[in-house]
Amino acid sequence: MEGTPKMKSRKPLDQQVIVITGASSGIGLATARMAAERSAKVVLAARNGEVLASEQEAIERAGGEAIHVVADVGNRAEVKAIAEAAVKRFGRIDTWVNDAGLSIFGRLEEVSDEDSQRMFQTNFWGVVHGSLVAAPHLKRSNGTLINLGSVASDISFPLQGMYCASKHAIKGFTDALRIELEEEGASVAVTLIKPAAIDTPFASNAKNYTDREVKLPPPVHRTEEVAEAILHAAVHPRRDIYVGGAGPIMSVAQKLAPRTFDRIGRSMIEQQQRDEPARHRDGALYHSKTGGRTAGGYPGHVMRRSLYTRGSLHPLTTMAVVAGVGLAAASLLNSSARRS
Repeated sequence: MEGTPKMKSRKPLDQQVIVITGASSGIGLATARMAAERSAKVVLAARNGEVLASEQEAIERAGGEAIHVVADVGNRAEVKAIAEAAVKRFGRIDTWVNDAGLSIFGRLEEVSDEDSQRMFQTNFWGVVHGSLVAAPHLKRSNGTLINLGSVASDISFPLQGMYCASKHAIKGFTDALRIELEEEGASVAVTLIKPAAIDTPFASNAKNYTDREVKLPPPVHRTEEVAEAILHAAVHPRRDIYVGGAGPIMSVAQKLAPRTFDRIGRSMIEQQQRDEPARHRDGALYHSKTGGRTAGGYPGHVMRRSLYTRGSLHPLTTMAVVAGVGLAAASLLNSSARRS
């Protein structure tokens, strides 16, 4: 939640060129639409060219400016082509958002090496490729790099162990890159966004090794809440932003009492499965799916706003929010201890 050291606010959104990977569905698509509505010039990138073309057309019909580039972020040459297309059309890049990501639901001993490596190629190497390709452009524009981590960048939970590993790796890479850029004096803001459970097509796009349909554990927030955080960071540099109050509470609880938190984590196996047989188990790990949706059809209540996130983005309320997280984490641990 800290601001990036010595970083002033960036250009207003209506003066920015924003590149967004994973822009064919979920958080990436919600961010692209919101950025275009606020008059940013948008570069949409993903594997699904049909959806990207449709979204570009919709933005242009509404009076906005956009291009799309079909690319697999696991391939550095294709990521480089995204940057080249952005500069050719708009002359620069002000903000680059690495959003593309996938998951696998299954016990670690069951998941194949091939599937794990494919997911890492998208989740981790996609962020590496995007960050390193974007960096020279962002140095020239005094721009912002925004990487999508997760609450799973801080904690781990069962059935998505390799996904958690990829998000831990993203945090390590992002933190190291931030330090190196600051050391060389580059005026590039680097933000790691850490969403908790979000109502996106995430579960349906995941490879599923279980015998039941999968879902994310509650509480679940709207996709647009993450888009708001991303676009806030594009103008007002932040080091880290959690989306949803559950994320920082679990992160603090894990640090305070890791073994107690392990016991809490075991309950997440059941919370990630629906009471219906698994369908379409392959997901989008190797091939893009239909796309074009920001919401995922979560079966329970979806929270429209995160009061935690909105409060944490404003300096006057940040300390109160942090204090509240500490109290909530202590309460969670005390409750677990009483049940043990």
